[in-house]
Order: sequence, then C-alpha cells, then structure tokens
Amino acid sequence: MSPEEKARLAIDQKLIRSGWVIQDMKNLNLFSAMGVAVREFPTSTGEVDYALFVDGTPIGIVEAKRTESGEKITTVEDQSARYAGSKFKWIKGDTAIRFAYEATDKLTRFTDYHDLKYCSRTVFSFHRPETLRALLSAPDTIRNNMKHFPPFDTTGFRDCQIRAITKLDRSFSENRPRALVQMATGAGKTFTAITAAYRLLKFGKMNRILFLVDTKSLGEQAEREFLAYTPNDDPRPFSDIYGVYRLKSSRIPANTQIYISTIQRMYSILKGEDLDESAEETPFSGYVTANSKAPKEVVYNEKYPPEFFDCIIVDECHRSIYNVWSQVLEYFDAFIIGLTATPDKRTFAFFHENVVSEYSREQAIIDGVNVGEDIFLIETEVGQHGGYIVKQQIEYRNRLSREKRWKQMDEDVNYTPSRLDRDIVNPSQIRTVIRAFRENLYTLLFPRRSEVPKTLIFAKTDSHADDIIQIVREEFGEGNEFCKKITYSADDPEGALSDFRNSFNPRIAVTVDMIATGTDVKPIECLIFMRDVRSKNYFEQMKGRGTRTLSKDDLQKVTPSATENKDHFVIVDAVGVTRSKKSDTRALERKPSVSLKELMMNVALGAKDEDTLTSLASRIVRLNAQMTPSERKEFQEITGASAGQTAQALLDAFDPDVIAAHAGVSLPEEGEPTQEQQALLDAAQRELSSAAAAPFHRPEVRDYIENVRRNHEQIIDNVNLDTVLFAGYDVSQEETASRVIETFREFIQENRDEITALRIIYDQRYKDRPMAIAKLKALYEKLKARNITVDRLWDCYAIKQPDKVKRGTMVQLADLVSLIRFETGATETLVPFAERVSYNFQQWSFRRNAGAVHFTEEQMEWLRLIKDHIAASLSVEPEDLDLSPFDRKGGLGRFYEVFGEDYEKILMELNVELVA
Repeated sequence: MSPEEKARLAIDQKLIRSGWVIQDMKNLNLFSAMGVAVREFPTSTGEVDYALFVDGTPIGIVEAKRTESGEKITTVEDQSARYAGSKFKWIKGDTAIRFAYEATDKLTRFTDYHDLKYCSRTVFSFHRPETLRALLSAPDTIRNNMKHFPPFDTTGFRDCQIRAITKLDRSFSENRPRALVQMATGAGKTFTAITAAYRLLKFGKMNRILFLVDTKSLGEQAEREFLAYTPNDDPRPFSDIYGVYRLKSSRIPANTQIYISTIQRMYSILKGEDLDESAEETPFSGYVTANSKAPKEVVYNEKYPPEFFDCIIVDECHRSIYNVWSQVLEYFDAFIIGLTATPDKRTFAFFHENVVSEYSREQAIIDGVNVGEDIFLIETEVGQHGGYIVKQQIEYRNRLSREKRWKQMDEDVNYTPSRLDRDIVNPSQIRTVIRAFRENLYTLLFPRRSEVPKTLIFAKTDSHADDIIQIVREEFGEGNEFCKKITYSADDPEGALSDFRNSFNPRIAVTVDMIATGTDVKPIECLIFMRDVRSKNYFEQMKGRGTRTLSKDDLQKVTPSATENKDHFVIVDAVGVTRSKKSDTRALERKPSVSLKELMMNVALGAKDEDTLTSLASRIVRLNAQMTPSERKEFQEITGASAGQTAQALLDAFDPDVIAAHAGVSLPEEGEPTQEQQALLDAAQRELSSAAAAPFHRPEVRDYIENVRRNHEQIIDNVNLDTVLFAGYDVSQEETASRVIETFREFIQENRDEITALRIIYDQRYKDRPMAIAKLKALYEKLKARNITVDRLWDCYAIKQPDKVKRGTMVQLADLVSLIRFETGATETLVPFAERVSYNFQQWSFRRNAGAVHFTEEQMEWLRLIKDHIAASLSVEPEDLDLSPFDRKGGLGRFYEVFGEDYEKILMELNVELVA
C-alpha cells in the first residue's frame, strides 16, 4: 500500500466515524444520507479529493495528502481555496463552498471561510454533517461574534478581574485558541471565569462550555459559585439564564450550557468507560506522572464529537495540561482558558505565552486582595539532628492497626530527621513542636486572642496526622471536636471541612493533601508545617490556604475574639520548609516508573489495556510473595478472591485459550477466526478484562493493597526526649545564584525557541520533533555565541548542586535538552541524556516483558540499536532504519519482518518512553 493509499484509507475511516457516507462518482447518490463525501469530484480547476455535501448541497472540500506532508500542510491551503472557489461540475448556481479541510492520516486542519480573517486550525477529526448544517444556518460564526463584545458593567469587580476579562475579550476577538489567567489565590479566578463564560454564551453565542477540575470537591465548589452568580446586566441568577450541570455519570445531557466535570470523568467518558466516584476524590496528578505509561489514548466518540464543547475552562491548569490528561483538552475543537495562581514555564508554553492576566500574590497583598504572612520558626534537637537508639528492648507499633508490642532490636538505630513519622515515631518530637506552638500562641503569635485561631497542620501521612491529633488534644486539654483530621481517607471529609470553614469547632485541622490546594477556608489564620515541601508551586498553593482576606464580622462568626479584619496569617515552620530549596514542579511529575498505586488508579479510571493489566498482575504476584498468611487471608476477605486468583484473572484477560473457552469458540489450528468468531472473542475479552479490573474500582481494595505493601512496623522512640533549640520569627532567607547559570536563565527566557524545546518534552505530536531539533541546534549556536557551552554549564551546576548533578558521556545537543529540563524543573537531577535514555529503556523493556509475550533476542538487538540512536539524535524515524548501523541488519524491511504490523507503534512508543 502506497503512502497516499494509506492516508486515504485513514481519512475514509475518520469521515465514516464522523457520520459521513463516502461515495465514488459512479455510485453517486447525494440524498442517501445527510452528509455525503464524494471522492474525486470534478471542478473547473481539477478533481477535488473529497467534496462534502449536506442535504444534497456542496458545502465543503477535503484535500488529502500523504503523512510526510504534515510538516508543510499549511501550503496546501491555497490549493483548498482554489477548489473552494471553483465551479463544481453539474452543480447549478453558486456553490459557495464554506468549509475546507487539509488532511493526512495523522493530521486534520480545518478552515471556515465565513470567519473574518479566517485561519486554519488543527482538529481531532472531521466535523459531523449535522454540525456543519447548524453552522450554515447560524446568523454568524462564533469567532465573528467574539469580535464584537460590548463593554461590561464593572460594578463589584476588582481591577485585576476587570483587566483579565477585558484582555480575555481581546484574546478571543483575535482568535487566539488558548489563554492563561494567572491570578493569586483569593483574587477571584473562578468569579472571573464565570463572567467570561457568561459573556461567551450571551455575546459569543457559544453552545456549550466545559469547566474542568481535578477533584470532586473542587467541582462542587465551582458548582456553588456558578449557582450563586448573578450578572450585572440581568437580575436573574446565572442558573436561571443558562443550565449548569455537574457530571456524576457517563451521560452528558445535550441541552445544558455549562458542564462541570473532573478531568478524570471526562477522560473516561471519551473512552466509553464507567468511573468509580472514588477516583474523583484525589487529584489525578498524584496518580499519573510525567513518565508513567499512559492508559490507552482517547479515540473518536460519536456521542460526544470534538465539536461538542466550544470552550474549556481548566481550573488549577498547572496540574492538568500534561501527559495523558492533555488528550481531553486536545480532543475538543474548543478555546481553552487556563486558571492558576502558580504557573510554571511549561504552563506558559502550553498556553502559547498568551497570558491575559498576571496578578502575583505579592501584588495582591499590596492591593489588599490577599494578606501576607509572618514566619515563626520552631527548631528542635530531634527535628534538626534525628536520634540514636542503642540496641535494646523497645516498643514497636503496627502503623495500620496501631497495635503495640515490645521487641528486641537487631542493632543500634541512628536515624535522620527524614525518617521521622515514617518508620520512626518520636512522640516527644511532635509534642515539643505542639507545646512550643501552644506556649507562644497567646504571647508572640496572637496575643489578643482568647481562643486558638483557625489552624491548619500539614502532616506527612495519615499515620502522622493521627499522632498529631492525639497530642494536640492532650497539650491543649481539649476534646475530639477541638482537633480533627481532614484527609481523603477520613470519614465524611466534606462535612468536617464545612465545619472547619463555618463553625467554631474544630479549631485545629490536620491534613495531608486534601486542603493543601484549591480549597477555600477563609478563616484560617495559622499554618503549621510538620512536613517539608520541595515544590515551589505546591508550597505556594499550600501557603494560599492562609492568604484569603476576611472581614471582622465574618471572622468573628467562627473566631469571636477577633477584633479586626484578617490582616495577616502566620506560618509556623517546624521542619525548615521556608528555607529548603524548591523546584518548579512537584516531584510527583518526575517519578521514573509507574507505581502500584498509579497502576491501580489507572485501572480505576478505566484502563484495561494489556500493558496496564499485566503489569498490575505482576505487582500483585510480587505482593503475594511478600504478605504474611494473615495478610493473605485479609486480602481475600476484602477483595473476594485471593491475591493469586486476582493476578490470574488479570493475566487470563489476555490469554487466547482462556478467551476462547469463555467465548465458547474453538480456535482454528491454522488461519484466522471467522468474523463471527472474532466478534465473540472480542466480547469475551472485554468481559474478562472488566471482571478482572472490577476489584480495583473499589477504594477500600486499593487502599488495602497500597497499605499492605508498606512496612507496617514503626519504632516508637521514647528514648530521645526532644528539646526546643529555637522558637521565634524568621528574619532572612539565603538566596544565591552563579553568573553563568543566571545568564543561562535569562537566555532561555529571552528566546522563544526555548518554548519549542520544552514542547518536545511533553507534546504528543511526535512528528514535530525533527523540526524542534533543528530549532534546538540554532538555539545552541546562539548560546555558544555568549561563550556558554554545554560542558561549561554542566560544570557550573556540578559546583552549585553537586548532589543533583551526575557526570558522564556528554552529547552536546541532546544534553542541552537535559540542561533545559533541569533548569525549568522538568527533572530533579541533572543526568547525561544517554544515561537517562538507557534507564528509561531498561524500565520500558522490563514492563513490556512483564506480560505473557516477551521480545525475542533478535527484537531486543534491534531495540538496543534504536535506543543508542535516540540517545545520540533525540528521536528515530522509520527512514532512519535504512541508514547505518541498521542497514547492516537488513534495514527497514527486516525491521518490519521482525516486528510485523506493529513496527510503527513500537517506534512511536520508543520515541515517547525513552525521551520522557
């Protein structure tokens, strides 16, 4: 099959999936369906590849090109315009062709000639015939409507909100597809977004807008704000004017205007899978990381085609725009508005540097929109230096059951502070911090208060949180209502959160992650950090929990002794969090492999692909070997099957013999099954996969498996009694940077090519990578013109951060990418590119070989050669396999024979996994 034929076949399939009937000229029947695509239709300037007819009238054309034409697809636009302006043979009157597509088997571009200053854009697939018919009957296009936004009544709006809405109007009028609203926590991002949505519906004439969040609680919070909003130009509440619907199932009603959904649910809907509500409780960023094996890709969904939403508003977008989740955003032919208080450089890149609002927390404090913080340090002996326990009889505790027992130690234990509250618990250390807080509370911290201000304590784990709660109650001499845990694993976390926000009790809440980001509790006046945080963005988000303003009257409703408006909050730093070095992104986005927790969450989100289920089976088998007999019994009681049976079910879902037996089909000894047999086999495979995955939809099963694999025993250190070394306000923080590194930072900020370099790290459009590499070469030449080389930069980082920089074989261009990734926070350590590729290859090959099908030795030889090629050149293309050293093994032809029809899939997968 030629490249042109291959492209035409894929285009045919896309058109059919989009509701078009494809016909040749000899079989022409324009009224056989609403939408008909006619191949090779003659015009006055030649035959157009596809002519699109709706209700028998020509309305659009498709120009089809081979895959390789993707890099120059915009040059085809003139050809499309020529055909669109041509006379269609046998068609009387003015054909008035309005819509044009340029397509390969991988790429589809679309133009609506009725748009003022019409501009082609990439779309996931072709629009459905009914969509184009609706566009034809509309008075004008959405893009034209948005060129005429009227001024809005600014009564009740802050200056930062007015600027953001005004610039959003301008951005839409200029047809910019993405816009970023960066606004400090508490400045009113959601209110701004609702106003923008109202204007898009009323004046832009949009039909549907999707508001995306990443947890159920944030979705409920957004729903409340939509329902409470009343526009200035209409006395009716928003929900009386436009429908507001929060998705709670896989059904999306068509007659609503505002849809609120977690991105997890929308992802599952597009895959046609059900989603357990528990999967919406925890931010998805904690489960699917930048280097994870992504679940199966989103494919065309006939119920909810790409044109279903006109605009997507992404809350906390710094967490939502990468990896598997970006597929949800890129599936829809929609404008995208990002909302965040803490963007990083990759966020700016994703939104094409179109920042319509830059309102920093510092400016918000100056403007009185936010309140600032004072930092109070508590340093203790054990917290700073750890402890030493001589070999003796000592108390151990089961972390889950809390059962205690005395046991002889095997050896002396010399522990560092990082082990505290994980495998070593020193109650005296926790007590010393809480006591120091209590002793300074009414003297230095809040001298005019008669009750404890609303205080939030950040703990390391659920176990740590429980220890803190007990000691807080003891030290303050208070009961259960005074101090409570608010975590995802707690009973009724939403109810406890509501009480913390609106009631007198609890005065102190202890959390791990649940109210670390996004959730508003305005009365909080004190944050106690008993865990370190190494992500700058995450730390800023956590600080945002205390930065909200509140009037005296509202504050007195929960804190009666308050005498003024909330004018500041206090950070009590018990672990050095305000002094520790911070990176630009959370470590969760840089994990080198997929954890068991991630695998289970991927399954809970609907993944049933072979890689995911067989990898999970392998982990369950390994876990089964590690569990005690009592734990195996408990596993069976909770899941309904033994660990061995659970793993076997996961593997059986892809065992041809088991599938055939389940389907009642006798597989032929030679040849392929018949079409009817294959349909039965496919149905059986889906049933087996669903049954095998079912236990992991239940949160109690996932929690048990995640907890049982950890070390249960904790040493209770009652030997090292802690003492306070220092308790007082912080006055300064050390900041240093070298001249060369600072020059490099300025350089990558000044050069737009840096954005291209960043995009190859996370962009799913792998075909663009060669073009990005060419621009990267030009970038490096400009860098060298400043007398800065990769070697010199590497040495500078090694001097400044020796614990994070590894020496090795340098590859100039490839390691420039490593340096950019390290400087922008995409990686935690600076490792030679070749070593990272080798490590990723090892992990990838382990995962691929974990299932029932293993690579042969010849296949592994090919894969190792490709790994070396990627290490030197950043990517591999099929044509590279006809060059040295691949030509000595038979080139592309032999590679096809060895890997079969999946050869392109293997190459694409290596391009992604090895450079991740």
